[in-house]
Amino acid sequence: MTAAGNSDGVGTLTVRPLDPLKDAELLHSWVTDPKAAFWMMQDAKLQDVEREYMAIAASEHHHAYIGLHDGRPAFLMEKYDPRYIELVGLYEPEPGDVGMHFLVAPTDRPVHGFTRAVITAVMTELFADPRTRRVVVEPDVSNEAVHALNETVGFVPEREIDKPEKRALLSFCTREQFLNRHTPATRGVSP
Repeated sequence: MTAAGNSDGVGTLTVRPLDPLKDAELLHSWVTDPKAAFWMMQDAKLQDVEREYMAIAASEHHHAYIGLHDGRPAFLMEKYDPRYIELVGLYEPEPGDVGMHFLVAPTDRPVHGFTRAVITAVMTELFADPRTRRVVVEPDVSNEAVHALNETVGFVPEREIDKPEKRALLSFCTREQFLNRHTPATRGVSP
């Protein structure tokens, strides 16, 4: 995976494939933190996290990555094919659609602009694949913070949908919408 530097002083963000066994303890601490309530794994045991990410690792349609900030684990990124995972039957997928989830690790020392830098790096990574034409997200309708963040990188809400686990806001961001929000001069991410 590629690296994305940030000229706003946030540091260097990179991603690597997640190892479900080696990374399970770290992930468990992230997904069960109160700040990760929308990840919906608050009561998960370590074995639950291992099982979940082993299933993702075994899937040809779902992939998970650990995001590194200056070489240290700092966020989780997932990409999935919405034709087979998460959104089956809930919308009409188009060629080049890629689903995305991300979670910034909880911290006692937040860095101003870090979460925005992470979502920008995640989107840059997804659009680095020339086959990706549009990124699809389905956050909880009540997650106002992520809706605002999604808007900053170009997502446009389409409609609310009912998923088995939540009422979600289906939103899309095309390559053009992302690039219009994040030209090299403004996005702070190196090519």
